[in-house]
Amino acid sequence: QVQLVESGGGSVQAGDSLRLSCVASGGAFGGYVIGWYRQAPGKEREFVSAINWSADHTYYEDSVKGRFTISKNNAKNTVYLQMNSLKFEDTAVYYCAADAPPVGRTDSPYAYDYWGQGTQVTVSS
Repeated sequence: QVQLVESGGGSVQAGDSLRLSCVASGGAFGGYVIGWYRQAPGKEREFVSAINWSADHTYYEDSVKGRFTISKNNAKNTVYLQMNSLKFEDTAVYYCAADAPPVGRTDSPYAYDYWGQGTQVTVSS
């Protein structure tokens, strides 16, 4: 059974940086897409970024392009989300998700098969 564990969230000031980590276990992840989603209170879960495990293709939601960077360490089965220049509107619970092959739409939460428990990111202005 695939398990995803996020860490790295916290409370920061606007303009600060955080790095989230997602450790994946319980499977071989070739062909998977690993995504980051976030959900703010009262809002729907929204796509943030994703990476193709085998091909290193990366995807970003428009509002985080140029500020967030997704990367991975295959040896550690870990995907990172480096978040720079954080804004108040980035405040949310951030979730790691895995889409097993055949993968679906990268930016649709319904494509993902496994989810972590989430980590809170709070940005104060």
